[in-house]
Amino acid sequence: MLVFLMKRFVFVVSVIMASVTSGLVAEEANRQAVVLRLPATPSNPRNSEGDFVRLKDGRLLFVYTHFTGGGGDHSSAHLAGRFSSDDGRTWDDADTLIQDNNATWNIMSVSLLRLADDRIAMFYLRKQSLQDCRPVVRFSDDEATTWSKPTEIIPESEIGYYVLNNDRVIQLRNVQQHNGRLIVPVALHHTPDQEKPDWTGSVMCYLSDDAGKSWHRSKITMKARDPNTGRRLVAQEPGVVQLHDDRVMMFVRSNAGSQLISHSRDGGDTWSPLTPSTLQSPTSPATIERIPESDTLVCAWNDHANITPELRGKRTPLSLATSRDGGETWNPSITLFDNPDGWYCYTALEFTPDAILLGHCAGDRTKNNGLAESQITRVPWSSFGNLRP
Repeated sequence: MLVFLMKRFVFVVSVIMASVTSGLVAEEANRQAVVLRLPATPSNPRNSEGDFVRLKDGRLLFVYTHFTGGGGDHSSAHLAGRFSSDDGRTWDDADTLIQDNNATWNIMSVSLLRLADDRIAMFYLRKQSLQDCRPVVRFSDDEATTWSKPTEIIPESEIGYYVLNNDRVIQLRNVQQHNGRLIVPVALHHTPDQEKPDWTGSVMCYLSDDAGKSWHRSKITMKARDPNTGRRLVAQEPGVVQLHDDRVMMFVRSNAGSQLISHSRDGGDTWSPLTPSTLQSPTSPATIERIPESDTLVCAWNDHANITPELRGKRTPLSLATSRDGGETWNPSITLFDNPDGWYCYTALEFTPDAILLGHCAGDRTKNNGLAESQITRVPWSSFGNLRP
C-alpha cells in the first residue's frame, strides 16, 4: 500500500509539474517513443487493439488481440499479453497467452479494469456469428495469473451483434448514487429478426450494481440523426468517461464530421440526445479518459480540424488534446504521428508518473489493411506544455 501511495504522490506531482511547463513544445512533442511494436507476420497476420492494467507488484500488463487465422475482423484470434517492469519504457519480447480462442470466430477488443474490490476485470467480445457477438467479463483475484469463467453481460434473450471497443468500461467512483456501478457502452448492429445488419448502429449501455455478477440494459437506446435533415447518422463504437461533476459523458464514432456526445446524470440509465462535438474527426473512434486525481480529460483521436483535402476520411494524424471543462472545449492538439498512409486508431490510454502510454493500431495502408500492426507509444508529460488546462 505504501508503494502504491508513493506512486500516486509522484504521479500527482508530475501532473502539476507538467501543467506549468513552458517553452519548446514542438521539440518536447517529438520526444515520444515507440516502446513496443507488434508487426504482422505470415502466421500472425494481424495484431490489434488492447488495454493496460497496473499490477500490485508495479508491473504493467498490456493485453491485445493476436490474430492467427487471417487479418479480418472475424478471423481466428486469441488474447496475448506483454509485461513491463519499468513504467512502460521496455516490454517483454515474447507473448504470454492470456486467453485461448473459445468462440466460433474469435475473441477481441479487451478492456482491463482494476475494480474497487481490488480484483481485475477483463472484458472482451466473443464473436460467434454475425447475429451473436456479445461481450463477456472474467475476473482475476491473483493479479491476472488466473481468470474466472466468463460471465455473459448480454443474455441470450437479447442476442445480437454488439460492438464493445477496447479500453471502454468504467466503474463509477465517489458518487452519492450508483457508486461502484460498472458501465459497458455498446453499439448494436444486428439481431436475429433483422434481415440484414444495420451498421449505422444503435447505442446503449449495460450496467452492473453488484460488481459484475448481474447486468441490465440502460433505459435509453439511442440512434443518431442529423439535426437539420433528420437523416440517420452513423453511431458506432461508443465510449464513456466520468466527469468531475459526476455526470457520465458518452462519445461516439460517427460520419457527422466529429465525434458525437451525450450525457447522463443518473449513472448511465438515461442519456441526452447524441449531438456533434468540437472534436472533428473522420469515421474513426476516439478515446477519452480522465487523469487520476484531476479534473482534466485527455483525448486521443484523429484530429481533422485543419485537415487537408487529400487526408479527409483517413485515420491520420494521431493527436492528443486536453480539456478541463468536461469536454466542452479542448486545447489545441499535439500531433504524434502523421504518416498520410498511416491508420491510427483503437487507442488505449494509461497514465504513469512521467508519461502517458498509448496502445494503438498503427498500420500502413500501402502495406496492409491498416489494422494489422499495433504499437505502444510513450509520451512524456513534458510534451503537454501548450496543452496545460
